[in-house]
Amino acid sequence: MNAAELIGNVFLPVSLGIIMLGMGMTLVPTDFSRILRYPKSVIIGLTNQLIFLPAIGFALALAFDLNPVMAVGLMVLSACPGGATSNLITQVSKGNIALSVTLTAFASVMSILTIPLILSFALEYFIGRTGVEIELPISDTVIQIMGITVIPISIGMFIRKHRPQFAIRMEKPMRVASTVIFILVFIGVLAANAEKLAEGMKEAGLVTLALNITTMGIGYLTAKFFKLKMENAISITIESGIQNGTLAFVIVTSILKNVEMGIPTGAYSIWMFVTGGILMWRLGKRPTQSDSYHKVSKV
Repeated sequence: MNAAELIGNVFLPVSLGIIMLGMGMTLVPTDFSRILRYPKSVIIGLTNQLIFLPAIGFALALAFDLNPVMAVGLMVLSACPGGATSNLITQVSKGNIALSVTLTAFASVMSILTIPLILSFALEYFIGRTGVEIELPISDTVIQIMGITVIPISIGMFIRKHRPQFAIRMEKPMRVASTVIFILVFIGVLAANAEKLAEGMKEAGLVTLALNITTMGIGYLTAKFFKLKMENAISITIESGIQNGTLAFVIVTSILKNVEMGIPTGAYSIWMFVTGGILMWRLGKRPTQSDSYHKVSKV
């Protein structure tokens, strides 16, 4: 196993799992029950992820006159839901973690239906062939989501319930640790994939930067248009612009069998870490009503 595989297959999942554990210690069941009672934020977030994001990706592929392979690669990325990284960035940026986790889970399940439709359209439009049978690795996707997000978050919530004082004391240290891990992962990804990422930035850097900024901007504007609270707007902004790059790579390499289509995902990963880091730096310092996410407020 080389350095890139070690970081992607071992260090990154384990790191995110630890971060999700700490994140779970900031959550209580009422954080999720409020979302079910007031689903407006979830609907807006899913609309951004499942409808606006692919539409923006398609428009940018046309506007930048991408070659067919790059265009399909961009559409693969645009069709993917958010991942565990978005939950991490939301936590450090002091967004609504429960909303972020809910959007990640819902979008991941719904993408089982939406990704084949979007990719079939992209293949037909840009390449002119529809003979590729698209079936998502459902079991692998579910296991990935469960292992990295649901299970450690559930353990963290269990600790919060039975050791509340310990969980509250650990909130700030875990937030700091999450930031450090984020930086180390970013540096590791850069070092291990320098050659591939350089190629990706050259071929798809500008269009993927436009995709990242546009989707985050629309996520924030739609949230503010519907007068959502700031922490909910932060969650939707991040979920709209942080995609599951791992799933995108699985699709292009295992299903479409075209590694070149993964170039936009590689380039996007750089911008994702950069813009996510900026949000963590700027929003993580802002004052909030409480350092705890255990609030009784309307979502």
